[in-house]
Amino acid sequence: MIGSRVKDAGTSLKILTESGIVRPYSPVVLGGMVNALRRWSTTPAGGFKTIALRTPHHTALIDERGSLTFGELQARTNALAIGLRARGVKAGDGVAVMCRNHRGFIEASIAISKLGADVLYLNTAFAGPQLVDVLEREKPRVVVHDEEFSALLASADIADRVLGWTDGEAGPDSIEGIIAAQVAAGRTADLAPPSQKGRTIILTSGTTGTPKGAPRPQGGLPAAISLLSRMPLRSGWKCHVAAPLFHTWGFAHYQLAMMLGTTLVLTRKFDPEDALRILRDEDCDSFAVIPVMLQRILALPEETLDRYPLPHLKAVASSGSALPGDLPTQWMDRYGENLYSIYGSTEVAWASIAAPRDLREAPGCAGRLPHQTVVRILDADGREVPTGQSGRIFVGNSLQIEGYTGGGGKEMIDGLMSSGDVGRFDAEGRLYVEGRDDEMIVSGGENVFPKEVEDCIATHERVAEVAAIGVDDDDFGKRLKAFVVRVPDGEPVTADEIKELVKTNLARFKVPREIIFLDELPRNATGKVLKRELASHESSQ
Repeated sequence: MIGSRVKDAGTSLKILTESGIVRPYSPVVLGGMVNALRRWSTTPAGGFKTIALRTPHHTALIDERGSLTFGELQARTNALAIGLRARGVKAGDGVAVMCRNHRGFIEASIAISKLGADVLYLNTAFAGPQLVDVLEREKPRVVVHDEEFSALLASADIADRVLGWTDGEAGPDSIEGIIAAQVAAGRTADLAPPSQKGRTIILTSGTTGTPKGAPRPQGGLPAAISLLSRMPLRSGWKCHVAAPLFHTWGFAHYQLAMMLGTTLVLTRKFDPEDALRILRDEDCDSFAVIPVMLQRILALPEETLDRYPLPHLKAVASSGSALPGDLPTQWMDRYGENLYSIYGSTEVAWASIAAPRDLREAPGCAGRLPHQTVVRILDADGREVPTGQSGRIFVGNSLQIEGYTGGGGKEMIDGLMSSGDVGRFDAEGRLYVEGRDDEMIVSGGENVFPKEVEDCIATHERVAEVAAIGVDDDDFGKRLKAFVVRVPDGEPVTADEIKELVKTNLARFKVPREIIFLDELPRNATGKVLKRELASHESSQ
């Protein structure tokens, strides 16, 4: 047992050293860092303070308003924390943040951590009723939101509001106004550590109902070690974070920045050509995305793609949903062996990571397990199944939540948490995710997972996007219905061609009875297909 812990510690140190987090510092800087971590731990407050001590003049972020150094970020978040404290925010309180990707999101998050308050991230794509339900349940003391969401939040019972971004003049109830007032009064000094650490509450996607709050302590070191064990991210890199920061995946890169000293390049809205321009002009080393963003980039005209070579790009980190069809191959054939696909959930964080070699050798796999992660494939009785056999996926790591803020949680077996998916391991130790355990249908006595059929249809060169759901059938109990978005140019694919593709590659009982063509699939802000909307679409036919 002791030997195992020593080995884990040695592996963790090796990962931190190779990434550049652990390296020689001057005695003065090292002493300041040790003192900061002793007082603040590895919360965002402590993490970003140590980076400010190490590299105060290094650029911390770039957004539409320009750039900020880590030293400037430290002073500004001190001022913001003092301003929020003056509005009554204290340790243990909740502060909700509904911001797009910009400095206001980052500054609010760090300032909230400095006060020991809980930060609740609101999805920028939520509808009004969802927001009202969440805010009524969580009851934050303050809501920090972009001005564009003011009307959406109008019906919510909110005690105090602060504007995270406004295109007009920054007033006293905005982040910029609060910081300016505190700076003018000379109040930018470091705060005393709070009586308790705040929590980070990330909401589930809400694709099946009211979003649930999934809380985590505000400490990112275990999460960083886990990711860095399978991805070659390095200290001082510049990363364009296109994935929403309020989502687990975008938030992960905010956490990594406070240890790696990453320069975060942010834009409020994603545009595929604009993303390529940013990656090229800023010489970004890494790119954090959700799969639909890569799809939209590769759907650009060939002459547009040719204008943006990306020789500096070393790692493209994709998560939020599976990479469909031959998207990984298309991306790597154009931009090199730099694509990484991360599988996980809001509740368990990341469970496996597919590196470029995995995506080449085993298309469709979810990859291998990162450091200090356990994954077991269990049957209906909670027993582990043999390699190659399918079962429910259960995950164990130091990142998983203890339960939802509103009560309840995912199923647990022997300390492992259900991911809600069904999958299997191959003989090489790679994980395959076959679908949601609640999406499996039984058609004529046969088990069918929509994801397998979706992956097959997605390989057709004239299919842009696809989703499949189970619908009632008088003869077979359930059957599959597929919704397809065609590639806009060229001869349109037909329903018969799609059915023939599935019939050629999968069992006959997996062929969808109906193919419905749509202009686009309904998605949430993190790129997940909203299948409940497809189900309602189906019922209206």
